[in-house]
Amino acid sequence: MGFIRIIPFFFVLFILPLSAQEEEIILWDANTKLSWADFKGEPTNTRAAAVTASGLTYSFSTLRKNDAVVEVNFEVKSHFYPNESWYRPEVCDTVILKHEQLHFDITELYARKFLERLNKATFTNKAKAEVKAIYNQINTDLNEYQNLYDAETNFSRNREQQVIWEIRLNKLLKD
Repeated sequence: MGFIRIIPFFFVLFILPLSAQEEEIILWDANTKLSWADFKGEPTNTRAAAVTASGLTYSFSTLRKNDAVVEVNFEVKSHFYPNESWYRPEVCDTVILKHEQLHFDITELYARKFLERLNKATFTNKAKAEVKAIYNQINTDLNEYQNLYDAETNFSRNREQQVIWEIRLNKLLKD
């Protein structure tokens, strides 16, 4: 199973060990939005207003169809990690919460892109390495998109761009 966490505001990626499965998580759900009560971690710096720790997890099983082709079944999920996500109440508002929600939404968007690429791929007897290569590329793309989001919205301070990104992400997640 692969893991990645995305921490906006000074974006950092972590590859987590399998033991992290016991950690508290919130699965992405179109009908449920994050609230400040979900951010249970302690602030680790004073430059950021909030940090969202979210990431992709995947699992798969294989079935050999013939000597050259392997059928692979996948499960991909988007997670929010409450105990590693935090905010500073004295500087946060609903705009910043929406900004953090969109980081989680971007994680879901890339979970879908990952699943789409996996479903379109043809796998050989090296399926584990082939899946990992797709996962690594998706994480690179996800990192770039998260950084673009922060840059264009200036970490939520550019309210016009923040609204544009909200509309864009809502459309992409509905398609």
